[in-house]
Amino acid sequence: HSHMVFQKPLTHPLTLFKMKLKEDLNPMLLLLFHLMVWIYTFITFLPYYLFSWVSEPVGGFCGTEEERAKRAKSISVLGCPEGPYRAVSATKRLVTSMHPGVDTLDKLFEYAAMRSPHSKCLGTREVISEEDEHQSNGKVFKKVVLGEYCWRSYKEVHTAAYQLSSGLAALEQQPKNNIAIFCETRAEWFIAAQACFMNNFTLVTLYSTLGGPAIAHGLNETQVTHVITSRELLETKLKAILSEVPRLQHIIVVDDTPTSWPGYPHGITVHNMAAVQKLGAKPENGKDKNPLPSDIAVIMYTSGSTGIPKGVMISHSNMIAGITGMAERLSYLNETDTYIAYLPLAHVLELTAEHIVVSLGFKIGYSSPQTLVDQSTKIKTGSKGDTSVLQPTVMAAVPEIMDRIYKNVITKVEEMNCVQRTLFILAYNYKLKQLAKGYSTPLCDKLVFRKIRSLLGGQLRVLLSGGAPLSASTQQFMNVCFCCPVGQGYGLTETCGTGTLCEQWDYSTGRVGGPLVCCEIKLRDWVEGGYRSKDKPHPRGEILIGGSNISMGYFKNEAKSQEDFFVDENSQRWFCTGDIGEFHKDGCLKIIDRKKDLVKLQAGEYVSLGKVEAMLKNCPLVDNICAYANSEETYVIGFVVPNQKHLLALADQYSIRGSFEELCNSKAMEELVLKVITGAALAAQLERFEIPRKIRLSPDPWTPETGLVTDAFKLKRRELKTHYQDDIERMYGGK
Repeated sequence: HSHMVFQKPLTHPLTLFKMKLKEDLNPMLLLLFHLMVWIYTFITFLPYYLFSWVSEPVGGFCGTEEERAKRAKSISVLGCPEGPYRAVSATKRLVTSMHPGVDTLDKLFEYAAMRSPHSKCLGTREVISEEDEHQSNGKVFKKVVLGEYCWRSYKEVHTAAYQLSSGLAALEQQPKNNIAIFCETRAEWFIAAQACFMNNFTLVTLYSTLGGPAIAHGLNETQVTHVITSRELLETKLKAILSEVPRLQHIIVVDDTPTSWPGYPHGITVHNMAAVQKLGAKPENGKDKNPLPSDIAVIMYTSGSTGIPKGVMISHSNMIAGITGMAERLSYLNETDTYIAYLPLAHVLELTAEHIVVSLGFKIGYSSPQTLVDQSTKIKTGSKGDTSVLQPTVMAAVPEIMDRIYKNVITKVEEMNCVQRTLFILAYNYKLKQLAKGYSTPLCDKLVFRKIRSLLGGQLRVLLSGGAPLSASTQQFMNVCFCCPVGQGYGLTETCGTGTLCEQWDYSTGRVGGPLVCCEIKLRDWVEGGYRSKDKPHPRGEILIGGSNISMGYFKNEAKSQEDFFVDENSQRWFCTGDIGEFHKDGCLKIIDRKKDLVKLQAGEYVSLGKVEAMLKNCPLVDNICAYANSEETYVIGFVVPNQKHLLALADQYSIRGSFEELCNSKAMEELVLKVITGAALAAQLERFEIPRKIRLSPDPWTPETGLVTDAFKLKRRELKTHYQDDIERMYGGK
């Protein structure tokens, strides 16, 4: 729902190696390394100095990278500490569109298709073979061998969308009526969305991981008669609930096979997307009813970290404003770039990102979390994952995925021999220092980090992070090892996924950048939590976002809309985020807390559960954690998904035997893990009352399929509480 980062200093896992370094470090090796660095610096200094003196300043700004990073990103337009804060280039007027007259999503894509009709637009990998791989434990994994990317040009995508749009109209889908897409992220999803925008069909998005009751709720609440889906989701999820969705008449399947669909209830017709496009290609069916900027483009169901998912109504002008704000901050990208798409398109982050790509005229290659890299679960051993084949230059990632990559690399570093590990850490620390000064390290990148970089294709220019808190240590690690900036952003479904984004050269961690040119941000005092705009050294408070990117409210939920949205005296729309932020001197925002995550303990201390979790996730032993506190109790408890490798190593150290599952259920292991976590919490300077006093180890990871986390991998606290109810009673009952 929102993106959160917390503020205290973190112990970087690489500092854990420094203890060992002192013991295993050969003094001669250390001397040799420093000598090489000194010679290299000496040789490169003169050309670098001359080049920087002669060359034009980047972006019209003179001075070093360090000075550029320190300049103001936003200012308070009224000079008050609470704001509103605006981007320096938009203090007079907020920007609402990228090109004059391009004020709806169908016009945006039409503009892109006319500008570069023959450029590559959407790419999908060819499936060469699928096979079952039998594991030693008797489980069967589906594995695929994939070929090259096959591309469709902007013109081809526009034609396909136009024909599908006319075909849907011929199947009696009416303008301004709702139509649902329930499908995995793929090229057909994007084409179907463009088809809906062309004829002013309001698009309802549903996550492909939702369970039956949630799907039925979404389809019934929006009263859809047509749904666009994939063969797999139709057979595994949709078919089972058709009797609960009486209004449904037409199901359009995006896959080619099969072409006839017998055995469906009376009144429901199943069509192939190709057949609907053929229908739309007939001259008598070619018509379009263009939307107005104020028409609703999407009803997007949030992933629902609390209760039933809410449908957020997003108009064309909302989306256009959000895309414009993001594209301005990413203006260094151009038609030579390649974006890899694998996050759910039903999530605002991915839908906005793909529209930014087409607005800037480059290409999108489709992927999935199961086929992303060579080591992904569905990729047959020895064959290539999507990043290796596509070699993307731009990627959006949720922190969960970056944390996973980070932990894998750290584990590999631990397995290196003494010389390799020493060189890696020396290079890492050297590059960290150089980045802080604003210098690049081409030699280190080539010799030390090239192999890690190749995990994501080796060509990344920028990694965009959103959707949840990204720890400072993971962000720093990605900056160093992937040799590209990690742009942290902050936005919510209610603000079209846009609010702030870090500048390309800002390598500071834990901040989410300044406001985009499409919106402004105010801080509202939250007295109960102890946050005020008069606080020193930084003004703090609840973040309110205002601008044309603020959505129209919640579908069929007037009470909640009134509570979270308001219009000010200048007719500006605002959304109250519930997140607590602070503005730094340079106009950058930092998220420091969340209203909903605050629990008051028996003795009156306030605990921010999100902050506790963000700190403890940095512990290598912790794959995931949910902190829990009850106002009737005096201490915090936690549920922990431990890292299998680290847990087994810890058990081995204390000669505790058993399988991973047995270890998770062992009282002795619980106490050992708690000891490690307490040490990590103290190192991260958490208060004593914030540190969990009892924990429960869970052998099963939390995934969207288990219903314990959202699609963006944010914790569903209510579901976790129900799931661990017995453990909560045990941990608080003193048993």
